[in-house]
Amino acid sequence: MLPILGLLGVDYKVERIIAAILFCLLSVGIVRLHTSSFWGPRIKQIYRRKFVVVALIFAGVIFSIAFLDAFAWKDKVEDNAKVSLEAQAPRSIFDRIFSQAVGVKEFEYRESSYSAPLAKTEFVDKEVELKFRHLLGTTRTGYDTFYMTLKGAKPGVIIGILPLLIAIPLALLLGVSAGYFGGRVDDFVVYFYTTISSIPGLLLLIALITVFGQGLPQIALGLGITGWIGLCRLVRGESLKLREMEYVQAARCLGVSDAKIIRNHIIPNLMHLVIITGILAFTGLVLTESILSYLGIGLDFSWGAMIDQARAELSREPAIYWNLLSASIGLFLLVFSVNVVGDAVRDVLDPRAVVAVAEEGKDNE
Repeated sequence: MLPILGLLGVDYKVERIIAAILFCLLSVGIVRLHTSSFWGPRIKQIYRRKFVVVALIFAGVIFSIAFLDAFAWKDKVEDNAKVSLEAQAPRSIFDRIFSQAVGVKEFEYRESSYSAPLAKTEFVDKEVELKFRHLLGTTRTGYDTFYMTLKGAKPGVIIGILPLLIAIPLALLLGVSAGYFGGRVDDFVVYFYTTISSIPGLLLLIALITVFGQGLPQIALGLGITGWIGLCRLVRGESLKLREMEYVQAARCLGVSDAKIIRNHIIPNLMHLVIITGILAFTGLVLTESILSYLGIGLDFSWGAMIDQARAELSREPAIYWNLLSASIGLFLLVFSVNVVGDAVRDVLDPRAVVAVAEEGKDNE
């Protein structure tokens, strides 16, 4: 139980710093998008779609649980007090909210073994009455499945965000450099990502995890290193087109430096690609972690780990289905809601999609 209360091998103080940085970056990015004269009106078009609003609510709830679970601290314990190891471990804001909801500490809200959803007795021994009623049953070690499912939001969200903080800057740096400067720089970047892409991504990721070790920082680093190539190709191709535009040529004739041209003209016109690709890549990263958990090198207490551990439970008679079902629903809601939002963002930000919709409207008229 102790690793659940830390960020999967990361000290809880470092976890709070990482969570605070991610929260600030997301908050600043969302505010800047909404207040921008160019992006604001386009982003607000998303709220007109009821289905997308529902997806935003699901995604917002999952993200909120993840961030609440990332801010943890230890309770004050007297020096000579005899308390359990769980009571000495740091407890997050989410743990404390859950404890208030069920009336006991979250680590005490457990049974000795499996129990089915809303059951009154143990799953194995029907004569043993349960101490509590569990909405989604309990795991093999007796912990509440609903609690464990909600706890899986943190590794899911963080493993979807951290690699993007590595992949997006790397893709922008190499892609813009290759597309704008061309020549030997372009040849080097193309040779570099072609060589890396020739190696199967999953095998390269497993090799990196084997070298650096298993844990959240290592997996995030591996996913970031292997996940920048697709965006780099898009950025390079778009930069090749943008450098020939009239306003870029005019800026060069006026003596504007390459750095200013890239900052003021190239990168702003690439942001729709970055935003759309980042949102859609998020779901791919979450699913990749589930595959790694299936292979035994993923994150503990994630949805992928719950699904992997639940495979053997299905072979029992009768089958124990609720742990697999709960983790699968949590994973599905996160991936589905982010995909729906990503599609909506693509529709309102991608210039080609906007033009296609406008032409279709004219044809209908």
